[in-house]
Amino acid sequence: MGSVIGDLLPLAVGVAVSPIPIIATILMLLSKRAGSTSVGFALGWILGIIVATVIFVLLSNKLGDSEGDPSATVSWIKLALGVLLLAFGVKQWRGRGGEHETPKWMQAIDDMTAAKGMGLGFALAAINPKNLMMCIAAGISIGSASLGSGEVIVAVVVFTIIAASTVCVPVIGYLVAAERLRGPLAKLKVWLQDNNATVMSVLILVIAVVLIGKGIGGL
Repeated sequence: MGSVIGDLLPLAVGVAVSPIPIIATILMLLSKRAGSTSVGFALGWILGIIVATVIFVLLSNKLGDSEGDPSATVSWIKLALGVLLLAFGVKQWRGRGGEHETPKWMQAIDDMTAAKGMGLGFALAAINPKNLMMCIAAGISIGSASLGSGEVIVAVVVFTIIAASTVCVPVIGYLVAAERLRGPLAKLKVWLQDNNATVMSVLILVIAVVLIGKGIGGL
């Protein structure tokens, strides 16, 4: 169980510090419907992480050998995910520092409802390729580890709590002390927008190397 949690930590941190959902959360907290939209977004973000992870927990249960040990297939999947993330990281690193147009969905956040916020949160967690690949890796690590049902639940919960923390903590903090957080949130948004590509590319490259190492080690 401890080794599985150790494998999950870098993946969970990778999802947690993804700048795009954090920027989206801040924009919602500074919007006209700050409370309802941000709560909807946080719920969608959590649900997306859980759904994406659990699906691959269930799928990876089929990939173990007859003794319950991870098969070579699991190692090849981790290796493939690592290579894909490495390619993403290199591409993002090369594109850092350039001018990037603000996505249309970000421009529309000020008028979003709670339901649309939830849908956006789910999409960024479960459909966005970079976050999805990390959820896939987490699901495979959990599902191929021969854990009991209770341990699987604990592992998914731990991964979800860490991965969702950077979205949920600002939302909860805003609900408790909205006025105090407006200034710091606005400054954080500007910093993340300026350093989005650098932060994410470095993080993805590190996680990619970890996954490649895990994949090679299991072959």
